[in-house]
Amino acid sequence: MNNDSVKKVFNLFLIGVLAFLPVFLVVQIVIFVKHLMSTAYGMVFGYTDNAFLTLVLFVFSFLAFTYIGYRVKVGKSSIIALIDAVIERIPLLNTVYRVTKKIVDMFSGHGQQGMREVVYIEYPKDGIWVPAYVTNKNKEMYILFIPTSPNPTSGFTVIVHESKVVKSKMDIEEATSFIVSVGVDFNRVDEINHLP
Repeated sequence: MNNDSVKKVFNLFLIGVLAFLPVFLVVQIVIFVKHLMSTAYGMVFGYTDNAFLTLVLFVFSFLAFTYIGYRVKVGKSSIIALIDAVIERIPLLNTVYRVTKKIVDMFSGHGQQGMREVVYIEYPKDGIWVPAYVTNKNKEMYILFIPTSPNPTSGFTVIVHESKVVKSKMDIEEATSFIVSVGVDFNRVDEINHLP
């Protein structure tokens, strides 16, 4: 086997591994959730020793979380407001909680309207365009989070003047998909053709 044949076989192997990666990630998430649920079931069943009571507690928990999710989506949940008020009184923990909540709100779409905006910015130098999430605005200044591929939760936070950004029609989900897929999943080709 010559050197080119070895490279071709190795490339095919890598393509196969990458093709299987999404399936592997989904399976790992399912296994994690199953483990979490079975551990929780075991803990509850260990205290009650009654399968029916354990099932009732799980159904009640599911309905309670669904109701809280509905209240958060349509307005403000009094339960979450009470938890917020208690945690706000605890030093250090309140800072971690507030920042974590803002990040979750940004990615879930329950934050400010500006936090759902995606823009393009020249980074790390002129002529290289990357998508960025608008996390905050103050007059003409934009605070942006520039995610890195393929993990959109890591990246850089920058402050730029609004003249340095080009607005995008992408929403957060499209931008995240673009970043995770390292550019493969991109349906806004018309936008990149109009970048300066």
